[in-house]
Amino acid sequence: MGEILIGGTAALLICIFLSPKFISFLRVREFGQNIREEGPEGHHSKAGTPTMGGIIIFIAISVPFLILTDYEWRSFGVFGTAIALALVGFADDYTKIIRRRSLGLKGRTKLGATIAISIALWWIATREAGLNETLRFRVVDYTLDLSALGGIPYLIVIYLVVAGTSSAVNLTDGLDGLAAGCAAIVTLAFIGITYITTGQKDLCLLAGCIVGACIGFLWYNAFPATIFMGDTGSLGLGGAIAGLAIMTKTEILLILLGGIFVVEALSVLIQVFSFQTFRKRVFLMAPIHHHFELLSWSETKIILRFWIVAAICSAIGFTLYQQSIT
Repeated sequence: MGEILIGGTAALLICIFLSPKFISFLRVREFGQNIREEGPEGHHSKAGTPTMGGIIIFIAISVPFLILTDYEWRSFGVFGTAIALALVGFADDYTKIIRRRSLGLKGRTKLGATIAISIALWWIATREAGLNETLRFRVVDYTLDLSALGGIPYLIVIYLVVAGTSSAVNLTDGLDGLAAGCAAIVTLAFIGITYITTGQKDLCLLAGCIVGACIGFLWYNAFPATIFMGDTGSLGLGGAIAGLAIMTKTEILLILLGGIFVVEALSVLIQVFSFQTFRKRVFLMAPIHHHFELLSWSETKIILRFWIVAAICSAIGFTLYQQSIT
């Protein structure tokens, strides 16, 4: 447990002490956030706020992890997935800044990159780490074998987990500190999951570094934010959470552990389906945190209440996991 605390604390301190110079660097080069015209009016004042803070988050994660790790396949599968998706996010952020618009990489480019990353994670998980190609429904104690057809069904599941989680965290990153705080809470649950499971010390260390980096980043990302994580951070953190779920065989339980991200993603799907089918909107604006903004909730109230929901979902998910292994 000592190494986990050291790693998490180091990541936190790196984030806190490196961020001011990085923020100044971004301001000098005018690497600021472009705000969507159709977004809430209150967000237009945030235009120009330095973005790509995910770079600092992953520097803070990488340094202590690479120093303290035992270089196990499971943890490096998660770490590699997170870094790869962070690079996709960086390319997206950089494209937005250079072209000075709110749209970055083309959808098919992101799709191709996500498929490639999912294939690599599937290979590491099943061929190098030796995980079974199964889905475990821990609530009902049932395991579904997905090893048929050379493991293609399980590869599809991994893609859905990676693509779904990274997209959901990205959608959640719409208010100051919302995504970073929720990611820290969900990953904290994975510290507990990996700590009580034998042979997963390296995964626990990585989860600890992620939590520390997210909390350190919140020092500057909390309302009113002086830096945004950008797609670099949101896609990378989403990849890390997806990887942790796959390596701990909690792919199904992730629906509950990351319940706040599921709610955010579902609100967008419901809104799009309702408008395209019935030409009616269920929410004033999606994702759902914008709905509450338009109901005149303060940004801090929304953030704090969403953190509470995230904590409740993660606590229930962790409890169910603990009961399933006893």
